[in-house]
Amino acid sequence: MRTPYGLSPRLRGLAHDENGQVTPFVVILALAIVMFAGLVLDGGLALAAKVRAMGEAQEAARSGAQALDLAAYRDSSTVRLVPGQARTLAQTYLATTGDTGTVTVAGDTVTVTVTAHQNTQLLGLLGLDSLTVTGTGSAHPARGITTPEP
Repeated sequence: MRTPYGLSPRLRGLAHDENGQVTPFVVILALAIVMFAGLVLDGGLALAAKVRAMGEAQEAARSGAQALDLAAYRDSSTVRLVPGQARTLAQTYLATTGDTGTVTVAGDTVTVTVTAHQNTQLLGLLGLDSLTVTGTGSAHPARGITTPEP
């Protein structure tokens, strides 16, 4: 019996057999889905770590901004910081929270930068084990505040 295309039914079946051709597509699609899910999950965790780092930096700066020069304040009502004490207070706060960071005191402003590392959940499968985030906060002492700053 002659078949269209000049092939026997058995050969024609082999010519249209697609076994194994879907496998590379499924593997690539699954990898893309894992990468996208990793970006969503680990990106969210990194964002939360950044917000936490910013909060810790702001609190450490506020702690440092409490190092007032009391003698100058009592003598002339001048609000200014004792830089060494401000640095120590901010670093002590960072030590109690377990964070690492840098503290700078310039004039009457304490600036703290916190560096945190967030371990990844899904991106670790692709070789990215942790993400580094930083947060910065500043504070300065103020006297007689009756309204919020704009």
